[in-house]
Amino acid sequence: MFKLLKVLNKKDLFRILLIITLVVCQVSLELRMPDYMSEVTVLVQTAGSKMVDILTNGAFMLACALGSLMFMVFTKYHTSSLAATFSMKIRKKLFTKVCNLSINEVKEFSTSSLITRTTNDIGQVQMLVGIGLMHMVKAPITACWAISKILGKSVEWSIATAVAVAVLLTAIIILIATVVPRFKIVQKLIDKVNSVTRENLNGIRVVRAFNAEEYQQDKFEDVNNKLTNLQISNQKAFAFLDPVMTMVMHGVTLSIYFIGAILIMNSPIAGKIGIFGDMVVFGTYATQVIMSFLMLTVTFVMLPRAAVSAKRINEVLETDITVKDGEIAENITKEKGTVEFRNVCFKYPDADEYLLKDISFKAEKGETVAFIGSTGSGKSTLINLIPRFYDATEGVVLVDGVDVKKYSQEFLNNKIGYVSQKAVIFDGSVNFNVSYGDNGKGEKKPKKIKEAIEIAQAKDFVEKMDEGYETELAQGGTNISGGQKQRISIARAIARDPEIYIFDDSFSALDYKTDSNLRKALKEYTKDATSIIVAQRIGTIMNADKIIVLDQGLMVGQGTHKELLQNCEVYKEIALSQLSEEELANG
Repeated sequence: MFKLLKVLNKKDLFRILLIITLVVCQVSLELRMPDYMSEVTVLVQTAGSKMVDILTNGAFMLACALGSLMFMVFTKYHTSSLAATFSMKIRKKLFTKVCNLSINEVKEFSTSSLITRTTNDIGQVQMLVGIGLMHMVKAPITACWAISKILGKSVEWSIATAVAVAVLLTAIIILIATVVPRFKIVQKLIDKVNSVTRENLNGIRVVRAFNAEEYQQDKFEDVNNKLTNLQISNQKAFAFLDPVMTMVMHGVTLSIYFIGAILIMNSPIAGKIGIFGDMVVFGTYATQVIMSFLMLTVTFVMLPRAAVSAKRINEVLETDITVKDGEIAENITKEKGTVEFRNVCFKYPDADEYLLKDISFKAEKGETVAFIGSTGSGKSTLINLIPRFYDATEGVVLVDGVDVKKYSQEFLNNKIGYVSQKAVIFDGSVNFNVSYGDNGKGEKKPKKIKEAIEIAQAKDFVEKMDEGYETELAQGGTNISGGQKQRISIARAIARDPEIYIFDDSFSALDYKTDSNLRKALKEYTKDATSIIVAQRIGTIMNADKIIVLDQGLMVGQGTHKELLQNCEVYKEIALSQLSEEELANG
């Protein structure tokens, strides 16, 4: 928890000092009221007392009450503001950290868990700061101040108060020891609820197509019931505190008045009024002491869960980023648009075997290099090493003759136009999606967007939309087809005008005519850029300058379409499974 406090700046620390000052002022006024109450009590019981003295003490008591109320309002305002600012900074820091994590690190936490940590966990910490901070400051000050006021008044009353505090603390310690381990399970179950919900929403079409609604509901019910039952169990444990607190509160008051009655009964007549006044004051102060511990109890109730949440947040913030930024942020060689792999091997951190083994090739400026192979042969993983979604385990990946690890990621990304295997559409207009990120910079933006959409063969369907280029696309592109999503994604890469284009099986949802037209337009437009293509269709890559065939992570062939038909059995098998010998010969 304390590690998260590093986000606070001097202004926030000043606000904490202000809150402490306001609390001290509030407590001092609250603890002055019993003294005035005692004066009023004694004056009322004393013969010959003047009404003006009673009213004066009553007025002071009222002024203390109003002043205490005013300071409490100011305290709550600044505490709530501090909590909101604190959570905002933590949320921003956590979001930034997540954005910098590599794909491996995101998989390690899982998407649903990262969402929970960014929302629910930060909410728990914010609640502790907003409510707990005031109580953690006020309770010790009130308790210590009240104890100093009653210390020496009466040994019997002091013992009764000490016993009440001991009973309350014992109950709190038992509760915390019982409940804390359960909160770790609660947060993991919330992760699971998010995971099942996301799975159901993402796969809603498949769920309905296979009539699996009942199966998904049962799956959700299982994890939801586990979470509910655990939460009920925790709340039952917390409910145990209510009767204990009530019993202690009324018990200590009853004890003080019972002891006071005995003391008054056994004292001489002259001292009865003084003991009665002391009893009223002691009873009020004892109640303040118990209330202080009750306020701490509220904090202790929130503290275990907030501590678990803080630990989960710190797990993300303290994660070492494996893909570290390089220092090169400018062109330092004459090469442009070249991509080279030198003896590259790759395996996932938790894997025993290499997924890619000894990959070596070079793509020159203006060339189109294509990758083909069976499912799981490592095609997508290989091209993901270029923009550093992963880093090579062994060997070197070079762009423009420089190891990609030495580039700053921003500079490297500006060299690349990347189209992912799964077309990504953001919530926003067509213009917004195509001009996304750095694409939106510059005066030529509107003209560039239209040109990119036209080359991507998306002009016809975009202009037929109700609002044309300003038509809103839903998150994930749920209001357009798969082929339309791919073309919007391709237009986004074209609008970037990069040195290197990477197409990760980005033509699979296109019909053959659109695919052919798109490739012709791309070839003309990108003639001065390097194109790296992963594809399953032979027709998409047969005109590439260089085709690399992968099989189980190994390069088993490299050359043109005609060369590979003659000297690579794996390529020939793939080709014959899609096209006839006559079509291949004509190609």
